[in-house]
Amino acid sequence: MWFTRVSIANPVLATMVMLALVVLGLFSFQRLKVDQFPDIEFPTVVVSTEYPGAAAEIVETELTRKIEESVNAIAGISQLSSRSYAGTSVVIIQFDLTMDGRRAADDVREKLAILKPQLREEIGEPKVQRFDPASRPIWSVAVRASGNADAPPDAADAAGAMRRTLWAEQVLKKRLENVRGVGSVTLVGAVRREIQIQLDPVRMEAAGISAEQVIAAVRGENQDLPAGLLRSAEQERVVQIRGRIERPEDFARLVVARRGATLVRLGEVAQVVDGPQETDSLALLDGQRSLVLEVQKAQGQNTIEVVDGLERELTALQAAGALPADLRLDRVRDSSRPIRVSVANVRQTLIEGALLTVAIVFLFLNSWRSTVITGLTLPIALIGTFLFMQWFGFSVNMITLMALSLCVGLLIDDAIVVRENIVRHVQMGKDARRAALDGTAEIGLAVLATTLSIVAVFLPIGFMGGIIGQFFHEFGITIVAAVLISMFVSFTLDPMLSAVWHDPAVQAEGQPFRPVTLYERTLGRITHAVDRGSHRLGEGYQALLGWSLRHRLLTVVLALGTLVAALALTRSLGTEFVPKADYSETFVSFHTPVGSSLEVTEARVREVEALIRRRPEVKYTLATINAGQAQGRIFAQIYIRLVDRKDRQLSQDQLAAPLRQELLQVPGITVTHVGLLDAVGGNKPLMLSLQGSDLGELQRQTERLLERLRRIPGLVDLDSSARADQPTLAVTLRRDAAADLGLGVAGVTGTLRALVAGQTVGNWRASDELNVEVKVELAPQARDSTADIARLMMPAGQNADGSARLVRLDQIAELGEDRTPQQINRRDLAREVEITANVQGRSLGEVSADIHRVLESEPLPPGLRWRFGGSTKDMAESFGHAVSALAMGVIFIYMILASQFRSFMQPVALMSSLPLTLIGVVGALLMFGSTMNLFSIIGVVMLMGLVTKNAILLIDFAIRARAGEVHLDDDGGQPGRRLGREEALLLAARVRLRPILMTTLAMVFGMVPLAFALSEGAEQRAPMGQAVIGGVITSSLLTLVVVPVIYCWIDDLSMWTRRRFGPDRRPDATSGTGSAS
Repeated sequence: MWFTRVSIANPVLATMVMLALVVLGLFSFQRLKVDQFPDIEFPTVVVSTEYPGAAAEIVETELTRKIEESVNAIAGISQLSSRSYAGTSVVIIQFDLTMDGRRAADDVREKLAILKPQLREEIGEPKVQRFDPASRPIWSVAVRASGNADAPPDAADAAGAMRRTLWAEQVLKKRLENVRGVGSVTLVGAVRREIQIQLDPVRMEAAGISAEQVIAAVRGENQDLPAGLLRSAEQERVVQIRGRIERPEDFARLVVARRGATLVRLGEVAQVVDGPQETDSLALLDGQRSLVLEVQKAQGQNTIEVVDGLERELTALQAAGALPADLRLDRVRDSSRPIRVSVANVRQTLIEGALLTVAIVFLFLNSWRSTVITGLTLPIALIGTFLFMQWFGFSVNMITLMALSLCVGLLIDDAIVVRENIVRHVQMGKDARRAALDGTAEIGLAVLATTLSIVAVFLPIGFMGGIIGQFFHEFGITIVAAVLISMFVSFTLDPMLSAVWHDPAVQAEGQPFRPVTLYERTLGRITHAVDRGSHRLGEGYQALLGWSLRHRLLTVVLALGTLVAALALTRSLGTEFVPKADYSETFVSFHTPVGSSLEVTEARVREVEALIRRRPEVKYTLATINAGQAQGRIFAQIYIRLVDRKDRQLSQDQLAAPLRQELLQVPGITVTHVGLLDAVGGNKPLMLSLQGSDLGELQRQTERLLERLRRIPGLVDLDSSARADQPTLAVTLRRDAAADLGLGVAGVTGTLRALVAGQTVGNWRASDELNVEVKVELAPQARDSTADIARLMMPAGQNADGSARLVRLDQIAELGEDRTPQQINRRDLAREVEITANVQGRSLGEVSADIHRVLESEPLPPGLRWRFGGSTKDMAESFGHAVSALAMGVIFIYMILASQFRSFMQPVALMSSLPLTLIGVVGALLMFGSTMNLFSIIGVVMLMGLVTKNAILLIDFAIRARAGEVHLDDDGGQPGRRLGREEALLLAARVRLRPILMTTLAMVFGMVPLAFALSEGAEQRAPMGQAVIGGVITSSLLTLVVVPVIYCWIDDLSMWTRRRFGPDRRPDATSGTGSAS
């Protein structure tokens, strides 16, 4: 090739080009971001809206459906789902992956702006947010009382809890929010100060005071108002009315009504309490109540950089003495740790694989100079790839580093083949320059074909559809860039160094080995033994190939039998979407019975935490109630930080089973999850949706289905959104009686909401300028029972003396116990019940198949339908995209080989080795106990490009030998003599066996660190390396035997076709790839 000749003629130019690649690559590496996964945009918009005091059914009818109908007209929506809770509506709008997320969010905002005036006044402003997979908290810190962590919680110490919250909000939260890249800081377990005006309904009735009068008085009297400007010739002054309450106790002296000459003050009908707000959420660190600050990064920001900034800010805060002496800070979660561990492990795997690969080259080439010449390709190609990664906007993440570690063996393959062929020409007696030119020219187009075959496989991977395509885009493009750089280096630097840096250790063929130096007497003996072994192996292979060529049918039958056996064994392989990585953390989620109070849930949390902390694998626990995505005080999640993987016997996955058994000891809880959630969606792997319009029928069918699903082996943590209904106090207005008094639904509802839920009526400014909310509500002891609510007084106008005319609620309404749904799910404008579960002891595919059989054994009633979601759906879609990429890669490989060999038939012989890879893949996955998952499927796709390399090297040499284009030893190293077909194949077996062994072993040993998953979190990536190792070994062994047999059959078919249908106008069927120049 021309650039080979230019490199040999101008070594300085070649050196400078390589140096430029290295310098630019190192410069680019410093500018690459580091993250766990590629920066992926999911065009999903979430609309959250508050409807205070409304039941789930009312939220669905009055709010959720209207939002759904409004946004449903937006083009590009792929799925519309919603969750209606008591007081909250959440609508999730998923758009096609081709949709721009910002434009989608703007379209949603436009629709909601039109809808807002049509909603009820008490409904809050809809909040529109773009979903970001990385929007979960990346870092958390707990603030708690210093001292003994095992001391009783300071729940009674309201003042201490409020002080913690005040310091955290005024100091810590603000400093963390100022860190570059921080999106938001959320407090869990905050206890804020509040001025509570607790109404006494008995005193209010006696004084003839309504709740509306109290609310109006407090709101109107506690404020500073401007009264204009006072101007004179000398100055201008502002007139200000100062009406704000200065001390909390002064609220009791506010006048709320006048009865003639008598003033009714607030303290006569209510008690003013300066204390903590009612707690909605809790956080417990190792059983001690704490305040947790959870930090989310801004979209597009780098996790490691943000966490480093947070750590620096926290250290600076403590060093400055800003932390009160009675408080302590504990870092409880750090999402950058798995990223750092993952990146460090992949880097280590890459280095280990590279060293093993270079060791294989050294053993076979028996020369340190040849090893250096060949091994230089590896660092240059790897470093040069960083340049293209920066150009394409990629980051250093687990996917791109895994791509580089996987192609360690690939990057050195071309250099091995080129250098080995140059050495072979030197052994023919040629000088170094001629050997470099002839050796590279002879093997050039074969190397080009093998490299393009790799490109043909990985380019479709880089452009797959769906979520898998989003994740593996950087994977495919990174490998394509790396192998193209390695091919360029193999065709330039390697021949140039071979020509100018002659290796005296290369001996002429057949020259005896005489150890003289220390190296030759030590390592030299090992490398010489490997050399002798490869020669003997070549002779044995020639004999085996000769036997196979004489027994073609038997050879193919044996190979097909082995393939059929492997295919039969695939049923023993489990399937799953993505294996979970063990980064020394796990979760437990559960809920208490519907209607349970926060105190009941906290008591259960303490029991569960105590059980968990007794295990030796546990380092600490962080429990949260009604936090994150939870919607209610019955929901709890416990984050469990485990000791490092090397210090425990059980993996995170193995720990789940004993944890589930121990949790059975805790009464009054339903465990919904133990283990890790999916890395992408944050859900459980099994999700099943039942859809229909009748909510009651949906719930009945769900209960029946759950009973049948519980009998499926391996199905655990079974849960559904159709939980027990929320206990409800139903107030039914007697319209005629209410109308006679001038009352309606709106007026009664407004009064009840103010009394029961409470109403914020402004704020009070403390001496430290802190604004404290002022809230009017019933005293807690006055709203304990149905009887208390029935006795509440509703205002029905005024008496003659100006006092409020009051009527008891039970005089105008009937009160009764009822139950309403706690949560209503909808998907694509229809109601649904979502069933979720985990798997234990069996694979996701096996359990999913059992669920399918259960669903198909008993059809659902008319109007109901079911469908899978979660990892089951993602797995099916991703496997489909991977198969499409595989098919496209195979087609491209055929096109490349057909063009290279100038034949429509010969590529079939070379590609006959492709299905033989499954033998090794299945065997390796079974041996390692792995599953067929996304990573192992990508490994299979990768093999399609790898296994054709050996076939190309073998058959290309045979075709060239038949055409007289091969440099033979007995011809003085000059081409010319044509060989017969069997003779050419046997010669190819002897000549090409060593480079085939070297490239195969280089690939295998390059994958060994990845396949054995010895580092923390490596079990997620291991199946890819395992599949590649198994496939490469078996396909290489079978390729050397089966492909020549298939080649002979196709060659016979070609000759028969020419004899049957006319003379061959082409040069000769034996012509190969042509000469490379």
